[in-house]
Amino acid sequence: MRTVRALQKLRGVLVRPCPPPLFVRSWSMAQSQSFSSSSAEKPMPGNSMLRHLTSKIKATGPISVAEYMREVLTNPVMGYYVQNDMLGPDGDFITSPEISQIFGELLGIWCLSEWMGAGKPSRFQLVEFGPGRGSLANDILRVFSQLRGALGGAAVSVHLVEVSPKLSQVQAQCLTGDQSQVSASEDEPVYRHGTTTTGLPISWYRNLDDVPRGFSIYLAHEFFDALPIHKFQGTEKGWREVMVDIDPDEPGKLRLVIVPAPTLASTQLIQADEKRRHVEVCPEGGVIVQRLANRITEDGGAALIADYGHDGTKMDTFRGFKGHKLHDVLASPGSADLTADVDYSYLRRMAGATVACMGPVSQKDFLKNMGIDTRLQVLLRNCADPSTRAQLIQGYDMLTNPLKMGERFQFFTMLNHSRLTRPEPEQSKGGKKMAPVPKKGPAPLPVAGFSELGLS
Repeated sequence: MRTVRALQKLRGVLVRPCPPPLFVRSWSMAQSQSFSSSSAEKPMPGNSMLRHLTSKIKATGPISVAEYMREVLTNPVMGYYVQNDMLGPDGDFITSPEISQIFGELLGIWCLSEWMGAGKPSRFQLVEFGPGRGSLANDILRVFSQLRGALGGAAVSVHLVEVSPKLSQVQAQCLTGDQSQVSASEDEPVYRHGTTTTGLPISWYRNLDDVPRGFSIYLAHEFFDALPIHKFQGTEKGWREVMVDIDPDEPGKLRLVIVPAPTLASTQLIQADEKRRHVEVCPEGGVIVQRLANRITEDGGAALIADYGHDGTKMDTFRGFKGHKLHDVLASPGSADLTADVDYSYLRRMAGATVACMGPVSQKDFLKNMGIDTRLQVLLRNCADPSTRAQLIQGYDMLTNPLKMGERFQFFTMLNHSRLTRPEPEQSKGGKKMAPVPKKGPAPLPVAGFSELGLS
């Protein structure tokens, strides 16, 4: 198997230090707030984001949860993602690439596998949304460097979609050292560019539309869960939107309320056959998926989305994280991360029939199909340090244990239809029925991670 050979060729890759996986976003849904309750924690004195939001609500009335998330997370002056380096032990959460290098290495092999499955195009763009501290991209690029022979002469480039200037600095240091420059004008589509430590051109953008067209592998790891959601509650009078309002009893606090009249969102975003009584919808995620589907259809490539999520079964998943603990979503806005589980059934519906969708599959199944057991054994055989070996085993357990991240994290992919098909045999000629001819070319390769590839 191609994946096994790739894993075997990675024997010489050094084990990189990784922090103990104690700081993963908690999965407990024991939120203290309900739809009509106010935030339980007193707001921080002088919280400028809270003042901004209360002023907005006083002027226009209750705001949607989507608007609340957008302001709190990405306000260009006060936004949580704009102002903070929220990752790692000193931040509010840690992600899979920080838990174990194996995660990024296997995604690197997945990218190469899909590039090969598409016929090895001469141009190969790696595009990552919300790259965090750059750990995932760094591990993927290390795989590319180790397996550069497999890439042949392909022109590989790296493109990062990142709204946080602060995080872009962290990413640049991780991926380029001091080999990056900030663009002279803030209006430039590329606001930072440079060369990776492995010699590849790398660029930073604020949104997908600025990324050049062309064959691309798109990665979105813990990206869609932070996009703004609308929340809706089924009532006796029909669907009503859950919105953020000022608590009339304590003007310095916010609360969630069910608005009495329909809103544009509540009339447009709920499916007619919806059976749940509470629904969260992420229109911004739907738009991004549609744009990705368009690019994959026209330019080739694939998208891999990995996140906490469900397939249209869950209801209230909106939560906050601060200091690696659950945090009231309305308390001290701007000081904590906000997230909601990804509804993959919605993403699949928004992608439409122009692309082939696979998944979601659990992280445990995806990583085991990719050969995580093989890779772990390779690393353990080449590592004599007891503490590092313990870290590798602990990281493996955190990623694959069904009680930890193994079942709660889900993988979903969108592919060009040509990736899964081969030309049909010629059936007729000149109006006369002809005998079938052999199909051209080999059968399409299975999609790594989404198929049992027999890697044991």
